[in-house]
Amino acid sequence: MARINLLPWREVERQRRQRDFVTLIGISVAATIVIGIAVQIQFAHAIEAQTTRNNLLSKEIAQLEAKIKKIEELEKRKQDLLARMGIIQQLQESRPTIVRLFDELVRVMPEGVFLDSLKQTGGNLEVEGSAQSNARVSTLMRNIEQSEWIEKPQLLLIENKDKTGTGLSQFRMSFRQKLTEEAANTPPPSKNKKTNRKRPQKN
Repeated sequence: MARINLLPWREVERQRRQRDFVTLIGISVAATIVIGIAVQIQFAHAIEAQTTRNNLLSKEIAQLEAKIKKIEELEKRKQDLLARMGIIQQLQESRPTIVRLFDELVRVMPEGVFLDSLKQTGGNLEVEGSAQSNARVSTLMRNIEQSEWIEKPQLLLIENKDKTGTGLSQFRMSFRQKLTEEAANTPPPSKNKKTNRKRPQKN
């Protein structure tokens, strides 16, 4: 005997489809949540790894900056040493010239003229002193003009002995040193030997 289903089959089918749809939605929501959690965990791990790398880089940068600072200090010390060595070498090279200069000053200095100070800037020299008369200052300038080692005398200041009240005229004069290789390497002439240059005048 055949069995007849008297229940409305369409309603049963509709309810079954609704249950399947709800189940599918639940599965989709659960999958989305799981995927979201997994992505968040992955991002968290990536951020943590990047933070670790940043900290490591910051530490290495700090060490590198310390090394750079030390290198800069060493470079500065090196430059200071090179500058000192240059000054020492310059002094050694100019020592004969300085000796020759002082010897020439003695030779061009007439009687009655006294130097109080001498200042040298490169090849320029400036002297201050006193003289028994203005004529002796003029003689000093002529002697400088005739010298082979110093030149271009220029009188910057002179005060007559009447103004100074010391019985001596005060003067300030500048001149130039002839910084030639021959002048630097030629020794001063011996006082016992005759020279071809004119003898400084004395007044």
